[in-house]
Amino acid sequence: MADKGFDENDEVRPDAEGAEAADAAAPAPEGEQDEALTVDDILDAEQTDEAAEAEHSDYETQLLHDLKRLQAEYANYRRRTEEQRSIDIDRAKGEVARNMLPVLDDLERAAKHGDLEEGTAFALVAEKMRAVAEKSGLVAYGEQGEVFDPQRHEAVFQQPVPEATESTVLEVVEVGYRLGDVELRPAKVVVAVPAE
Repeated sequence: MADKGFDENDEVRPDAEGAEAADAAAPAPEGEQDEALTVDDILDAEQTDEAAEAEHSDYETQLLHDLKRLQAEYANYRRRTEEQRSIDIDRAKGEVARNMLPVLDDLERAAKHGDLEEGTAFALVAEKMRAVAEKSGLVAYGEQGEVFDPQRHEAVFQQPVPEATESTVLEVVEVGYRLGDVELRPAKVVVAVPAE
């Protein structure tokens, strides 16, 4: 067997395993270098995405919290405004009713003196004034014969009466008025007290 030597013209052919090793050892072309990521690069990217999602979630949570706080503040503002409006309406009604009391007193005196004859213009005006007072919620109280209540009546005089068993209203000097739960004026009365 003749020893085969290599001369310069001979072509060297590596075997298949040698070719794969050569390809692996050779640097990747420039376009393919970007795509070749390590495990660390992938984990870093995932952590960055999770951090961005967490930051976005925190931002959404803060916005939701701010929105709920604003809604609660607005609801409280509306409630306070409605309460204040109701108080202002009651105050205005009370002021109008207080201004009407002298007129209603004059109408009461005129009725006692017989000046309000039925069918006259003055009697019709008196009826309209009373209707307006009732419609606004004004309630008159204090009648002869009812039990004396120091919370509702102001005693201007006490008259001993032999047949009286408890303090009662003998005569109403001035009618009392109440607007809802607010007492505008107590009834001024003469009180019949049991005689000693």
